[in-house]
Amino acid sequence: MPHVRSYYAATAHTAPDHPAVAGNPVFDVCVVGAGITGCATALELAERGFTVALVEAERVGWGASGRSGGQAIFGFSTGMDTIAAQAGPAVARQLWDLSIEALDWVRDRVARHGIDCDLHWGHLHVATKPRQRDELLELQRELAGTYGYRSPRLLERGEIEALLATQRYCAGLLDPRSGHLHPLNYTLGLARAAVAAGAQVFERSPVQRIERGDPVRLVTPGGTISARHAVLTRGGHVAGLHVPANWRVMPVGTYVVATERLGAERITGLIRENVAVADVNLVLDYFRRSADHRLLFGGRVSYSGIDPRDTGRATGARLLRVFPQLAGVQLEYVWGGYVDITMSRAPDFGRIDPNLYYLQGFSGHGVALGGMAGRLAAEAIAGQAARFDLFGRLPHLPFPGGRWLRTPALVLAMLWYRLRDLL
Repeated sequence: MPHVRSYYAATAHTAPDHPAVAGNPVFDVCVVGAGITGCATALELAERGFTVALVEAERVGWGASGRSGGQAIFGFSTGMDTIAAQAGPAVARQLWDLSIEALDWVRDRVARHGIDCDLHWGHLHVATKPRQRDELLELQRELAGTYGYRSPRLLERGEIEALLATQRYCAGLLDPRSGHLHPLNYTLGLARAAVAAGAQVFERSPVQRIERGDPVRLVTPGGTISARHAVLTRGGHVAGLHVPANWRVMPVGTYVVATERLGAERITGLIRENVAVADVNLVLDYFRRSADHRLLFGGRVSYSGIDPRDTGRATGARLLRVFPQLAGVQLEYVWGGYVDITMSRAPDFGRIDPNLYYLQGFSGHGVALGGMAGRLAAEAIAGQAARFDLFGRLPHLPFPGGRWLRTPALVLAMLWYRLRDLL
C-alpha cells in the first residue's frame, strides 16, 4: 500500500523498495514496525553488531511516523508531576533527562547521517486564556527549579503577537531546544542509516502471529523469521497482531492539512520565526511553516476511530480561528492517521517475555522519544537494561470497557476534557 496522500508523501525523498520476507531467515533481533521507533531501534542494534531484521507491514514510514505534525518536544504528554507521583522524584528526574537526551539524539542522528528532513529548532506552547498562561508560568518554574531545565522563556501577549499574526494567544513558552522536521523524510533517513549499518529491511510483510519462545518466531505471509529477541514498535497500527500489551494503548485519529504555497513573504508574515506552535488544550491546535512556504496545521482528533467525511472543512475552520486572514486559501493536502495513547499519557515500554520487548504509548511525543526508545531497547538487549527499566516504574492500566466498550468510554471522558478546554 502506498503512503497516504499527504504533503509529506508528495515531498518525500526517493526511497528504495525493500523485499518482503521470504523463507525462514534467522537474525539476532527482529524489529516490528518501520516507523521512527523501529528504524531507530534497528539502527542502534546494528551499530552494536547485532544482525537485525526490520519488518514492516506496508512501507517504511507508512504509519504515524510519516504523517504526524513533525514536532520534537521536551518531556512527555503527561505532566512531570504525574510521573513523580507514580515513580518518585528521583526516577522522574532520570526520565526527564532521557526526554532531553531524546532531542539531542535527533540532532546528532540528523547530522551524523546527513538526513535531509527540514530540521529547525524552536517550539512554542501557547495559552488561549489567562488560566493557561499561569499554568505555563508554573511549568517554567517547575522545569527550572526541579529539573534544572532553564531553556524555555515565557512570552507575554505583546511578544506573542510580534511572533505570530494572530490575537488568539495571551502568552507562550518558547523552547529553543525543541523543534520540528519533515517526519517522513526523517524516518526514511533513519531507515537508510540502519541499512548502511547492516540491518535488513522487509516491507509488505505484516506479522500475523508471534510464536513466543527462544527463539521467538514471527510469522508473515511470505515466511517466518526466527530471532533471539524481538521488539514490537507498533504505534497506532496494530491490525491483527494481538499481544498482551495491546489493551494498554488506544489508537486515536488525528488530522493535518497543508495550505497551498503562500510564498515566503506571506508565510513569514504569519509566523515570523521558523518555530513550531501548539496550544495547551487537551484537544489542541498545532501548526508550523513548511520548507516550500505552506502552513501545516493540525487540530482535530477522533476518539471514536471513525474518520469523519468533513476532516478538511473542520480542520480548516480551526485554522481560520487562528489565522482568519487566510480565508479563501486552498487546502491542497488533507490527511490523517493514528497515534497511540495510554490512559496516563505516559509512554509504555516493557517486556512481554524476557526476549520480547514492546515500545508504545508515545501519546503524540514520538518524533523525539521514538529515537530514545530505540536506544534504550538496544541497550537492554545488549545487557544494559537499567535505563529501559525506568519506564517499568510507571504503572499502566488497560482502557476501561474491554475490547468493545473502551472506545465509547473514552469518547465520554474526552467530552469532559473538551468542555474544560472551552472554559
